[in-house]
Amino acid sequence: MRIGILTSGGDAPGLNAVIRGAVLKGDKLHGQQFVGFRNGWKGLVESDIVPLGRHEVKGIAKQGGTILGTSRTNPFEGNGGPDRIREILAENEIDSLIAIGGEGTLAAARRLTDEGLPIVGVPKTIDNDISATDYTFGFDTAVQIATDAMDRLRTTGDAHGRCMIAEVMGRHVGWIAMHSGMAAGAHAILIPEQRTTMEQITEWVTSAHDRGRSPLVVVAEGFILDGTNDPHSERGLDAFGRPRLGGIGETLAPAIEAATGIETRATTLGHIQRGGTPTSYDRVLATRLGMAVLDLAMQKQWGCMVALRGTEIVQVPFADALGKLKTVPQERYDEAAVLFG
Repeated sequence: MRIGILTSGGDAPGLNAVIRGAVLKGDKLHGQQFVGFRNGWKGLVESDIVPLGRHEVKGIAKQGGTILGTSRTNPFEGNGGPDRIREILAENEIDSLIAIGGEGTLAAARRLTDEGLPIVGVPKTIDNDISATDYTFGFDTAVQIATDAMDRLRTTGDAHGRCMIAEVMGRHVGWIAMHSGMAAGAHAILIPEQRTTMEQITEWVTSAHDRGRSPLVVVAEGFILDGTNDPHSERGLDAFGRPRLGGIGETLAPAIEAATGIETRATTLGHIQRGGTPTSYDRVLATRLGMAVLDLAMQKQWGCMVALRGTEIVQVPFADALGKLKTVPQERYDEAAVLFG
């Protein structure tokens, strides 16, 4: 069996560990051959192929990013489509394809498998918003990076008596904000799942300040202030028609300062959350997922992906991972909110 691998969508720490896990297991146990497609679906449509053997994957588990490159290309646009992809796989004698990516990637993979293409998947996103899996690799690293940044923001906030706002990624869910905010001891955590008024935010900030603290506010990029209709977005749409979010922290800072009289500064952590060395947890999870997805390919379980349930790796249909985001439950937010202010 000859297997193709691609990484698509936003990068995440742990991508290289998935590639390594699949290649090493396939080579050692089954004598399989692997090739990689550069830059996600774009490389598949354009037949931009590189060899993937033991030599190419040695030592890459600790590296961030992806050795294959990635993009947000839609495989159905331009010269793409199922017939073109079927042609590329046949020309290169590729028996199956492993697609590693988030919601957009998995949705495209599902459409292609519905057209009869042999594809299996690995869920990937730092946002941790994919249904059917308890955690995605990259999330733990993003939370750790955000927590480290907030620890630093708190020291400079203490030095000046300022309110500090940390804007984190997450798109339309608040998992990164929740976990990093709790870890850093934030005085308010603002997430897309919870509409919060400006009055409530200023109450939390004032309460912390009155106790002699320099308030720390953590806000997810997709947060919607109560009374507004949409998340803050000034950056257009991506290739899948989704808005590029960001900038809510800079919008909140002057409003908080005006309402409380407390000097307020905002920091957007942005893509730093995606980069650098993955945590040991993400390396292990990604490696296990890479090894497990190989079994799906061997069993010809097309249209399925691997997922984490508890501590076990299981297989689920693409359909179970799509259509509904995994959001922060109300009870999790209420648990954290006890610590606000």
